[in-house]
Amino acid sequence: MKNKELQEKRMKGYFIQATKEILKSEGIKAISVRNIADKAGYSYATLYNYFKDINDLVFLCVSDFQAECESFVSEQTKKEPKGIKKLKASILAYIKYFIEYPGIFDLFFITKGGDFGNKQQIIDVISNSLDRVCNIDWEYCLKHKIILETDIELLKTQLRYSVIGLLILYLNRLTPKLYSEFITQANRLIDSELGIKYENLNDAMKDEQTKIQNSIISVNIG
Repeated sequence: MKNKELQEKRMKGYFIQATKEILKSEGIKAISVRNIADKAGYSYATLYNYFKDINDLVFLCVSDFQAECESFVSEQTKKEPKGIKKLKASILAYIKYFIEYPGIFDLFFITKGGDFGNKQQIIDVISNSLDRVCNIDWEYCLKHKIILETDIELLKTQLRYSVIGLLILYLNRLTPKLYSEFITQANRLIDSELGIKYENLNDAMKDEQTKIQNSIISVNIG
């Protein structure tokens, strides 16, 4: 890679990192050319040498957060056997990611489309967030006829709305108040959607639930 290309990549990285830090700590309302440039340590005029506008930067940040979420879920579920239980574990790990990073959840699901400039690329990444995280698991279940092809799109839609709804109530209204109650609700909802008998929840999934609870219980979501 030539020096000019390295310089451009490095400069873009400074602005992207600055934008991500502002989004995590202050939210989309704090995003401005001057704020990003100040955070990156460069003039706002320099930013326009590398990006068309702020929404291009936000798109890259949202894509980075989505990639982080996918890596997080993959790491959390790498020991799970493939199939319906792996699919459930992936959904639970997705929930755990946003519990640990509520600022990113607000960016994804509370921020209005107009605040993104109604940029369709950003909206598409967010809208398909859970589907992308579970894509390999869905494909496995389809290939091995664990879930019928006619049912998959409906299940994806139901889980997407249910999971986001649960997180909105918990992160923004603390309903239910206890994390243990929240994760029990999440387990039962996913079981219901996927047709898993709650009383037959295997030991591996119980262990996963306990690990999630223990790792999150000390996190300050306020």
